[in-house]
Amino acid sequence: MSGIYDDPWAYELACSFRDVSAEVDALLEWTVRHRSSGAAARTVLELAAGPAEHAREFARRGVTATALDLHPAMCAYADQQAKEAGLELDVVQEDMTSFALGRRFDLVVTMLDSTSHLMTLDSFVAHLDRTADHLGPDGLYVLEMSHPRDRLTGDPSVSTGWTVDRDGVAATVRWGEPSDELDPVTQIADDHVTMTITKADSPTRVIEDVVPYRFWTATELTAAVRLSGALETVAQYGDFGDVALTDPGAWRMITVLRRA
Repeated sequence: MSGIYDDPWAYELACSFRDVSAEVDALLEWTVRHRSSGAAARTVLELAAGPAEHAREFARRGVTATALDLHPAMCAYADQQAKEAGLELDVVQEDMTSFALGRRFDLVVTMLDSTSHLMTLDSFVAHLDRTADHLGPDGLYVLEMSHPRDRLTGDPSVSTGWTVDRDGVAATVRWGEPSDELDPVTQIADDHVTMTITKADSPTRVIEDVVPYRFWTATELTAAVRLSGALETVAQYGDFGDVALTDPGAWRMITVLRRA
């Protein structure tokens, strides 16, 4: 049985509640705000890119974009979607802890809490080391993670269930169930994913999967950055605006880093 990451079209549909264009606006604005040169990014690398929606949006705006992902199906889909849209996109199948592309970028991004697939501190530090090695002298790394209150409190920032409707296709998504308990020692939970897709004149399709999720706290992120020593934190945000991480309305933990 194939899982959610084996079906890039369905995964992209599940995440279509995101405003990718507005998020890229914020990412580009942050490069101007936090780069010492004050220049917008002209080259970008999206790590754990999946369908590479953000990388494709960067390419649509004339930014030289590269998308990296471990899953062959995701890479093939990202490449196909870029070609069909007439976009220049370099797609690389690689691991986010060991990639070596031989070039550097103005901006590297990891979106949608993809660092939850890094199960150990060693792997997180290796990821930061590899990322730092691919930043230009004035480059930035923007890392989006879930807000800590999603796992540490009874009042999460986001729901584990939602609905989407795009191009006549509707879907209900559940990413995690109440029974998916976080292991207090490893901080890993096996999140049960169920996606039900309906379209007129087509049979209903259900995708079921179990996705291991490693929860990282804010202090663990700080420790990983210090252990790496290759990066330093420039700023943190609670969403893709100017909301502080500690603000009650914050729903993400977004960290802007640069080479130390």
